[in-house]
Amino acid sequence: MAHTGSVLSTRKLEGKVAIVTGGANGIGEATARVFADHGARAVVIVDVQDEKGQIVLESIGPERCSYVHCDVSDEEQVKDMVDWTVQKFGQLDIMFSNAGIVSNGDQTILNLDVSQFDQLFKVNVRGMAICVKHAARVMVEKHVKGTIVCTASAVADNWRGATKLTDYAMSKNSVLGLVRTASQQLGSHGIRVNCMSPSATGTPLTSSIGLTSEVIQKVLGPFTSLKGIVLTVKHIADAVLFLVSEDSAFITGHDLVVDGGLISIPHLNLAQN
Repeated sequence: MAHTGSVLSTRKLEGKVAIVTGGANGIGEATARVFADHGARAVVIVDVQDEKGQIVLESIGPERCSYVHCDVSDEEQVKDMVDWTVQKFGQLDIMFSNAGIVSNGDQTILNLDVSQFDQLFKVNVRGMAICVKHAARVMVEKHVKGTIVCTASAVADNWRGATKLTDYAMSKNSVLGLVRTASQQLGSHGIRVNCMSPSATGTPLTSSIGLTSEVIQKVLGPFTSLKGIVLTVKHIADAVLFLVSEDSAFITGHDLVVDGGLISIPHLNLAQN
């Protein structure tokens, strides 16, 4: 652990107000902690997992963190959540749109369950677009040159499709399109829009479809060019920190891949959110 003095001297988000969707566990939780450690004045954790969200809130500290129940696929809930944040803290500087779900990992185009497809797109695509829309809306209204980061996936970036996870792969490709389009439209307001595409790492989400840290490392380890290090949610959170801080002040419309040099393997069917 770094000494307090060195931590204070490298606080990159001093005084910023940030929203983290899907912040109750996994990548979102790790990122909320990193934001708070780097001096964010307020970190608003957004999720539908209220008990877990409250635990993260208490762990970080209510003086630096708030929790809001919000279903990101419901536009009124997202609008109310964003407006509440601005009313309480005066502005919004950072939106990390991270909330997402996975469906049955065995889905191929031939056995695609359309009802599951619709539910996944409702969260992963509709919800992502709604969060970007309303974050950008208040940033423009308040003349804040803010930053928006969305969670995409390596499955949409450097893998040539997926043998399964059809709906998930499609949804994350949609996130890339959203980010590239929004970055073009919001650049005139000084708002930067980027995405971060992680490879698979152990989170409650991946574990829910049987992809524990051990399984992921066993499958992907041999195909990752960077050796001697295993991807964690802290590595991913640090990548998000880079994208929302002044370290990336002239970067927009970019997809930052966090995969340790993973070689494209068509037969792999792992994904990460």
